[in-house]
Amino acid sequence: MKTISTPKAPAAIGPYSQGIVAGNMLYASGQIPIIPETGELETGDITAQAHQAIKNAGEILKAAGTNFENVVKTTCFLADMNDFAAFNAVYEQYFVSKPARSCVAVKTLPKNVLCEVEVIAVV
Repeated sequence: MKTISTPKAPAAIGPYSQGIVAGNMLYASGQIPIIPETGELETGDITAQAHQAIKNAGEILKAAGTNFENVVKTTCFLADMNDFAAFNAVYEQYFVSKPARSCVAVKTLPKNVLCEVEVIAVV
């Protein structure tokens, strides 16, 4: 197994890594809309937060030597299912290969953000 770490994505805020490559698969931790350069949250609406969270996931993909086209599964967490359509409008810009996905609403996300995105990809 190989630990993935990049300064271009937010540092882990707990006892976990940004991602792990096992065999030819990347298992990335969920990404919230933290701006890596500042460590601050993207505080905009669901559209702005979704872009930032997905960009963060993209940097972990890149650090592992893969990309959005090789994502086989995503799990998306929303603070409010009323944001589903707006979230999808952003999501489909990045995940054009249409990987398998779960998308659920949860009571609360870390730092009270509006969304979190995790990916599994072939490396």
